[in-house]
Amino acid sequence: MRFALAALLTLVATPSFAMELTSSDVTDGTPFATKFVCAKFGGSSISPALSWSGVPAGAKSLAVTMFDPDADTAGFWHWLAADIPPATTGLAQGAGAPGKMPAGTTALPNGARQASYAAPCPPPGKPHHYQITLYALPVARADVTNMMKAADIGAWLDKNAIDKARITPVYEAK
Repeated sequence: MRFALAALLTLVATPSFAMELTSSDVTDGTPFATKFVCAKFGGSSISPALSWSGVPAGAKSLAVTMFDPDADTAGFWHWLAADIPPATTGLAQGAGAPGKMPAGTTALPNGARQASYAAPCPPPGKPHHYQITLYALPVARADVTNMMKAADIGAWLDKNAIDKARITPVYEAK
């Protein structure tokens, strides 16, 4: 009886990370379709549609990033957007283009210093993994600016998130 009660109390006291990120366009471990990659490889540089559920009640805003840890020595940030209203349940295909994010969203500079989606465009040789991450944040406005480096913005989001969800599609230049 004591064990059962202790186990129940542990479950109640342990935070549950239940946020889920999905996409009708990309999935874990599968290659991006051509339209989502750069023009160099025949693509249209369109950001994929994203959907999510299970946003924690304490979230006051959301953020989305796409990071390629296989690029160069420190990786490359392809997409950063913060201050997404917490009632939002997804982003439409192409939302990474300038002016296409939900009202109130702050588009932040990626590794190329552009406040928009930068499509996968890796050099030939090996597959690259693109970590698309959704962050639930306890603040309505992220403490980040357009003057910050993308890596610093990503670190702030990671440190301050109360929940995260991720999908990791891949792309290999042929």
